[in-house]
Amino acid sequence: MREIFGISRSDMADEEAIATAMDPARNRWLGETLNTTTHTKLSRALFHVHYTFRKKLSHTADSQNQRHRMTPGSRPILAAHFSGEPDYITPALIAAEDGAREIYTRAMERSWEGIARLRALGVEDEMALYLLPNAAAVRFTESTDLLNLRHKMAMRLCYNAQEEIWRASLEEARQITEINPIIGRYLLPPCTLRMMAKSYPICPEGKRYCGERVWTYSLDRYERVI
Repeated sequence: MREIFGISRSDMADEEAIATAMDPARNRWLGETLNTTTHTKLSRALFHVHYTFRKKLSHTADSQNQRHRMTPGSRPILAAHFSGEPDYITPALIAAEDGAREIYTRAMERSWEGIARLRALGVEDEMALYLLPNAAAVRFTESTDLLNLRHKMAMRLCYNAQEEIWRASLEEARQITEINPIIGRYLLPPCTLRMMAKSYPICPEGKRYCGERVWTYSLDRYERVI
């Protein structure tokens, strides 16, 4: 950031430099509904910061997570990680209700029993693993630069985001805040960013507004079961 302006550390402290790039009150592009950050000199400084995360998502959440092409991950060969034991994600809504959780757990067990039976009959793993449910756990490593991670956080910290990616993004934002608190304070959902930029309406979702005043919450208050 100092390089962009041709100034020294004595002219711009680290906290001010980060805020100049990441605070929507200063970098008003961050309050827009369209992602134009790759076209601005201030935002492009964020390309130089990188983070790597080890992640665990359901197969269906991972498929949606891959829509974020600029936060790429190294996905596993499922057959190479298959142990034969049920390994899956339980949605929070199902986990909260005993009856639903029992039905769900049994359905998962039957899926793995079906795979075991096919393998015992000599069916190749590539074919047998088609019985893996959408809930099957996928573990992988994801790396990205801060410019594109910030955009992903802005999209996926929204209360309307898919549950697992929302929770993963929240955990990642909290982890970054622990290590880089000045950066972490600007990893926020779109409504909070728009509030800071004084862009209205604060919620960009229109009729899809979640009903929560998320822009008044700190990250440690985020909680949802949808």
